[in-house]
Amino acid sequence: MDTQSLINLGVGAAIAIGGWFGRELWDAVKKLREDLHRIEVELPSNYLRRDEFGEGMKEIRDLFNKVFDKLDGKVDK
Repeated sequence: MDTQSLINLGVGAAIAIGGWFGRELWDAVKKLREDLHRIEVELPSNYLRRDEFGEGMKEIRDLFNKVFDKLDGKVDK
């Protein structure tokens, strides 16, 4: 083989490896975009709604009020 054939073979191999690497990056970015879109769609449904938060806080407030009432009763005795 002459030097030109070796150079052509080396450049061809480098371009093939670069193309494979570029394709892998392209697929990874495409998958990442799909995952981001899925997260954007699902994220609002995973948050705690305001009315659910209010109900939970009401239960906690009631519990603390009961505890404080019992403590006030203990202090009076």
